[in-house]
Amino acid sequence: MSRRGLFVVLEGPEGSGKSTLAAPLAERMRSRGVEPVLVREPGGTRAGEIARQALLDPEHPVGVLAELFFYLAARAELVEKVIAPALRDGQVVLSDRFSLSTEAYQMAGRGVAGDVVRPANQAAAGGLRPDLTLILDLPPDVGRARQIAAGKRLDRLDAESADFHRRVIDYYLAVRGDGVRHLDGCLAPDRLLQAAWDEGVRLSPERFGDLKG
Repeated sequence: MSRRGLFVVLEGPEGSGKSTLAAPLAERMRSRGVEPVLVREPGGTRAGEIARQALLDPEHPVGVLAELFFYLAARAELVEKVIAPALRDGQVVLSDRFSLSTEAYQMAGRGVAGDVVRPANQAAAGGLRPDLTLILDLPPDVGRARQIAAGKRLDRLDAESADFHRRVIDYYLAVRGDGVRHLDGCLAPDRLLQAAWDEGVRLSPERFGDLKG
């Protein structure tokens, strides 16, 4: 019987270090003989990258419901074209954001009703649920300071109000459930990598080896 796929998602507010963590975490997997499929949301397909450009462009505001449907369309395409086939082939998929981001940003941040977001989110995900969701917890002022220090050009979401980002962070902090783990986003990069790696090992020791990293 072939090995089942494994779906790992990095979540958290702006500036929490998801993208910074994804590359070394993928490299650590490769060092153990596991070649992950690395994806980001929105993005990862031609349609997804077009949606990403439209969603994050600070010069062209997008309405609340249009924003939601852009994210959902990008996710549906990514799941169908990349994530689901990789999981069927028994691969590890490492994603920078997934469905939980839509709950945090569109429900908590924008105030779109849960009975609109949740079923649409499930449909766009094709019923897929991550095996492991690593939420990087971070105060909003730290995330913004990191972006400024890095010289990042603020996109449309980065430039939202402090209250918006506070609602997003509060939602993330409250999330609990099977396969959900909270990590301290203020940790030094090497310690954060080790914390993330340890969670992966706990989930799938046969793939990633012992907890010593």
